[in-house]
Amino acid sequence: MRTIELSNNPADALRLASQRREDADRRGGPSYGSAVTDALARHELLVRRATSARDRARAQRHWLAWLRGALAIGRLRRLAPSPTPGAAAPGEADPTMGAAAAPGQANPTPEAALHGERQVVADLGKVLGDDWVLVRGYCNRRGEIDYLLLGPPGLVAIESRHLAATVACDGDKWRFTTFDADGNVAVRGPLADRRGRSPSVQLGEPAALLEEFLSSRGGKVSMLRVVLLTHPDAKLGRCKNATVHIATSARDLARQLGDMPPVIGAVQRARLEELIARDQRYQEPRRPRGDARREPPDPPGPRARGRRKRQRSAGARTGHSARSASR
Repeated sequence: MRTIELSNNPADALRLASQRREDADRRGGPSYGSAVTDALARHELLVRRATSARDRARAQRHWLAWLRGALAIGRLRRLAPSPTPGAAAPGEADPTMGAAAAPGQANPTPEAALHGERQVVADLGKVLGDDWVLVRGYCNRRGEIDYLLLGPPGLVAIESRHLAATVACDGDKWRFTTFDADGNVAVRGPLADRRGRSPSVQLGEPAALLEEFLSSRGGKVSMLRVVLLTHPDAKLGRCKNATVHIATSARDLARQLGDMPPVIGAVQRARLEELIARDQRYQEPRRPRGDARREPPDPPGPRARGRRKRQRSAGARTGHSARSASR
């Protein structure tokens, strides 16, 4: 299995969190706990994404999108996590910090997310052959897809969650529950990102946009959507009307995909891989041009000056005729 890495946000978040911890250690500030630094790192990533979207809209002269991006950045900065967040109510996840500070870690730390993603790549690679391609970190304007698996059975979009909890869902509403060592409920709450999107919605929005793009250029493309629970202690509770396939093991998922009949050939897979990479390059922010000022245009020659003089004379005659007719 070949791996193509377009972006790796957990690694970026881990780097930012580590840098913040080092800064806190140098300052000797005990108030900066690991949960707080992780929340600040995630918030900084959101601000960077919004800034990139705003700059891309400006480069493309989409001024309404630029204005929305500028307002979104302002809202994000106002909602920055506090260094001393208030305590959550007993039995509920802290709404500011997600569940990162809770035992269940519904929103895991960057370290845990990075470990889960590495384990997914290793497990998939042990089962899938060389005719499979794993694309990591595809992102469009509706969000990010953790993994895109492209193989003979088709295209698979995967959203991963690394949490030691029991997960249940009803349609697109997801909840998690964690238990202590005695089997009692420790934390429970909705499983969603900071925009309130459940894993199925968080995966479905960018997947639908990518599916539309690929179908418009590479023929009809259908995409299997999978939410993968990567933590070894993750369990699947009661799920009704699930809008995605839910798996608790990357290796079992790979075996199921390997048993599916082939529907697309090598030529079409190569075409889809090229289109995915091209769309990713288009979605990336345009590099700002240099701030060199434009040189003033050369002065017009004799012919240009004569043509402008005749145009001014013709305009004056037209205006005079119009005023005479109105009298």
